[in-house]
Amino acid sequence: MEREHLLLIDGMALLFRSFYATAPRWMINSRGVPTNAVYGVVKQIEAATHALQPTHVVCCWDMGSTTFRTEWFPDYKANRGEPPHELIPQFDLAKEVVEMLGIPNIGVLGAEADDCIGSLVKQYRDGMSISIVTGDRDLFQLLSERVTVYLLAKGIGNYEAYTLERFIKEKGIKPHQLIDVKALMGDPSDNYPGVRGIGEKQAFKLIQQYGSIEGILENLANLTNAQQQKITEHLDLLHLSRKLAAIHCDIPISLRLEEAKWDGEPRRFREVLAAIR
Repeated sequence: MEREHLLLIDGMALLFRSFYATAPRWMINSRGVPTNAVYGVVKQIEAATHALQPTHVVCCWDMGSTTFRTEWFPDYKANRGEPPHELIPQFDLAKEVVEMLGIPNIGVLGAEADDCIGSLVKQYRDGMSISIVTGDRDLFQLLSERVTVYLLAKGIGNYEAYTLERFIKEKGIKPHQLIDVKALMGDPSDNYPGVRGIGEKQAFKLIQQYGSIEGILENLANLTNAQQQKITEHLDLLHLSRKLAAIHCDIPISLRLEEAKWDGEPRRFREVLAAIR
């Protein structure tokens, strides 16, 4: 019997990418609401479901700017400005059209979409094949023999498909070790520092060689003097950055799997696109 296949969609990634791919060519509906990003979300979901042929589909969202990560580190993502005025009304509209497509919207206050995706992966990976459509490479942490990440590429329906095998071959580490790499190098887009002075190349090399943060700390004497100084001076930031980098996969999510059953009916997309005009 063919294994059931769950498609997890990073709604935030689709919405922002669709907005900036079409701005400033606003599409305005009959109620005066911009719809360019929402239109793009619908087309991206249509392309993904057609290409990947899932049996179940779920769309995950952030729920506000305050999360447990901002409690740990108030400057987390503080470098990001407010969303464009034309995008703001499209957040709720996007969730409405996803619901119209018959796809459950999942979001949990205090958590990010990544954490919801990770929690659903943990819950269902033993019984289903899972595909994740996103623009966020942090989700590589979730790769396994049953989990594939499809990174959005330019255009609708174009992806960089990452399997466990491809990730290990390209990066030289296992998916869970990406957390420690990011703890070392930090993440400017999420605004956490890591160890100042250690960049991406050096971070990958250290984890490839020593396996983990613990392995590095146990072998500090084998590092260069400069590396030893940087790590010991920023040890608190290293451990904090590791917490911030990790996708948390124990978020309580209320979902009955039958709610996510996907019938693949193309008519749905035509009806939804007509409704948002």
